[in-house]
Amino acid sequence: MSFQDFLAKIEAVELRAVALHWDAVRGTRRMPGWKDIDPAAIAPYLRLVWSWKYDSVSDTFTGRLTGDSIVEVFGESLRGKTMQEFFRGRQYERIFARHKRVVSEPAFAHGSGPVFIHAGRHGRGEQIIMPLASDGVHGDGIFGATIYAPQPGLQPNDIARQNLVAEAVDFFPLD
Repeated sequence: MSFQDFLAKIEAVELRAVALHWDAVRGTRRMPGWKDIDPAAIAPYLRLVWSWKYDSVSDTFTGRLTGDSIVEVFGESLRGKTMQEFFRGRQYERIFARHKRVVSEPAFAHGSGPVFIHAGRHGRGEQIIMPLASDGVHGDGIFGATIYAPQPGLQPNDIARQNLVAEAVDFFPLD
């Protein structure tokens, strides 16, 4: 039931479509692999997606894919960079822990609120993170998508008043 619970939490139509694609390509396996993700099937949403490969031996993530909307927020692509390098000065420890939980348990993660506050962006959004496994069983990557709506008039003092430290994140165990 956890995929259904995860899906029910997703509000954005675009993110629901990406999550449904993940579910469809896993078939009867516990998780799909990176090779199963079909860019043509999610073409309208590619600008929102991103992915990291996880190496359990070195306990590191390396960037695989960054959609144009994500590059626009960060001003750079994560492709080929380690997570530590990419998120240096951007709350790396918190982000690493979240992503590792998704790949290790495995689990789904859903975030909403100020999804890019760690990148110095003041706006609201929604984010999904799903595990990947080349063998269908052992997590070796994550696949996510993020929707973001900037609020240009929102200043750091407004954020402090609203207590917007980070987005709210819910985890759902993989079924």
